[in-house]
Amino acid sequence: MAEEQLGFDMPEEGPHKPETSGETGKEDTGEAPAGPRKLADDEVFDYITGDKVVKLTEAEKVRQHIARSLVHQYGIDPHDMEADFSIPVVNDAGRKTRRRASIAIFEHGKKHELENLRRVVITKPRPKDSRTVSKIRTYAHAKAQIDELGQLMQAAPDCRYGMWTDDKDLYFVRKDDDSSLFETKYRPMLNWPRGDATSFDAQGDASSLAIMRRADERMLRFAFRRCHNYIHGNEGLPKDAAFWQFLYVLFAKLHDERLVREGAEEPRFRIDSDDLAAAAEEEAGSAEVAQRIRELFDEVKEFYAPQQLFDEYDRLTLTDGALTFIVKQLATYRMHDTSLDALGTAYQELVGDNLRGDRGQYFTPSGAVRLMVEMLNPQVGQTVLDPCCGTGGFLRETLLHILHTWMPEDEQDLSVQEKARQETRKRKRLGEYAQACVFGTDFDPFLTRAAAFGVMMLTDVAGNTFQVDSLGFPRMGNLRGMQRALQHLDRIAPGEVDILLTNPPFGSDIPVTGPVLELFRTDEDGFEKERSIAYSWSRGEDGTLVKGRPAVSVAPERLFVQKAVEWVKPGGRIGIVLPNGILSNPGPDDEAVRKYILDECWVMASVELPVEIFVVGAGVNILTTLLFLQKKTQEEKDEEQVHGPLDHPVFMAVAEKVGHDRRGNDLFVRDAKGDYVIKEYEEKDEIVVKNVAIERTIKRRTRILDDDLMSERDRPKYHDRPSVVREYRKFIKEYGDQLPWKRPEDDA
Repeated sequence: MAEEQLGFDMPEEGPHKPETSGETGKEDTGEAPAGPRKLADDEVFDYITGDKVVKLTEAEKVRQHIARSLVHQYGIDPHDMEADFSIPVVNDAGRKTRRRASIAIFEHGKKHELENLRRVVITKPRPKDSRTVSKIRTYAHAKAQIDELGQLMQAAPDCRYGMWTDDKDLYFVRKDDDSSLFETKYRPMLNWPRGDATSFDAQGDASSLAIMRRADERMLRFAFRRCHNYIHGNEGLPKDAAFWQFLYVLFAKLHDERLVREGAEEPRFRIDSDDLAAAAEEEAGSAEVAQRIRELFDEVKEFYAPQQLFDEYDRLTLTDGALTFIVKQLATYRMHDTSLDALGTAYQELVGDNLRGDRGQYFTPSGAVRLMVEMLNPQVGQTVLDPCCGTGGFLRETLLHILHTWMPEDEQDLSVQEKARQETRKRKRLGEYAQACVFGTDFDPFLTRAAAFGVMMLTDVAGNTFQVDSLGFPRMGNLRGMQRALQHLDRIAPGEVDILLTNPPFGSDIPVTGPVLELFRTDEDGFEKERSIAYSWSRGEDGTLVKGRPAVSVAPERLFVQKAVEWVKPGGRIGIVLPNGILSNPGPDDEAVRKYILDECWVMASVELPVEIFVVGAGVNILTTLLFLQKKTQEEKDEEQVHGPLDHPVFMAVAEKVGHDRRGNDLFVRDAKGDYVIKEYEEKDEIVVKNVAIERTIKRRTRILDDDLMSERDRPKYHDRPSVVREYRKFIKEYGDQLPWKRPEDDA
């Protein structure tokens, strides 16, 4: 959030403290600036200075994003930065003029003067997206950008590093100290060193940067996007094919990191300084780099052969130039030591933008997924299944939910870096839970594999995802994953699952027909089931439902309601996304579904979502409801047969705001006068000085995201607005003794 405002509480480091950016000689008091003026709609608090309100132009958006990453990823003190710093330069005509660095970075604690300038950043507005495919420019085609940096760096004798970005292209350069006296060279870099770079050898092997950083979420998403866009634009592949090719290289990277951690060999996912220099001259790439990546991918396919994640059609077809480009983007990051939240977010953004089902699948937006997982609150040892797993959003969110139950209670007080360290130390334990308890099935083989890869991103182990016809499983079907799925019947057979979370395909235009419908009417022994949805329904003269002939076709969402109920064990829980019509339409077919639910389950909660969440998150205009159920035991059903249906409270909510409007623009809380509500809070971060990470307390001011679905994990301490999860927990406390489905974990 670029609008945040900050100040520092700093430990003793020596004879001085850093000065406030742009106010040389002024001592930092460690207190946040008092009384900032109210923000207009197109303004934010400047991340660098904290005491300045800036207009949020397209160029400013990029600058604010980079400023945040300079702190979080590179450990640079914001008090050593200054925006729009004026630098005297000599233009092409030989005349003296002045140009401004978007962000100037000075030696730590020194005055903001030219002789203390150490790094220069140039940011430009992001180019407007067009319908045509555009190529990613490499160093070989970035002469104008490198020259622009060089002009600014040349004016400062000790400025060694430069960065240029427009949020699409990104270039790092260093000034070559070994150049001749007649011409200064600006060499490409893989990435910047952290902090003040006091121990960094820019002439060394470029891959040595890999030991220096875990990825910042924003920069990781940026790197993923650039890699995919390079394949799409420069290699001429469709978006989905580009996604798979990038994923092949990404898992070569993860495989290489695993081998290095296990001490098996030296890193092969790397690029040498000579290769990097050659890449600045042409796009052909390095044959040696490309060959190493192809060898790694062959090993990946062999390593995961038992999980059948790859077949003979999985081939790495990228050119040497593309493979070299991707290695340049990813070699400096340690994926294993990066926050699992950041990895999950980066992967979700990539997969959501490039894979879409064609059988009515509407991939569930992350806000709804997180809410559903948090409300059902899976516990260690409980089997979690998504029978329409798509790209695996519910599976990944379940793993992250379990992970955060293992984190300390003061998790929000941890620095970004310490939080990442604690998360990654739990990766092996999380992998063991994933192998034992987390399962997904889907009809689409590409989506199940994407889901498996998503689990691998978080755990280093392949996910339990299988290509099966979930409506027919386990009695019917011969798709590729059927045999592997049958090996796990002790956990995922009908009647064995603890928690089922799913967003089934919707639509009467994709009806289910054929023999599979008979599975919903008869059991394994051929006897008619006591209750079933798969019939035609009408009304009698008295208005009651009348079961008719076996249905010839049924909308898939109706069948998935019955399948979900049959899949969980008595006392098992269900979270399912349904179109509003199935819960409100007066027709007999939909009423039959509602009656089936009430006969078989306790209704725990119902949360109606606004249309904005699926418009932005999935590209569809549809009204939906999140329905939460607990399957009744046979004893509970018998009691209702004798005493009649049990009346009990049900939590019902209508979410009005989801943090953004229909166009995806963020929505923030306003007061009665229409002004933004501003909150102050403290956050810890690490600044790197003389190659030592120093934890600092940062005081910030920020607007409040207006999101009724905000999860407790995402909810900052300063956030005092109501949310569905918080109201749900209040409901449980107030009506707990009246809820037939309540369990001890519901009080957590």
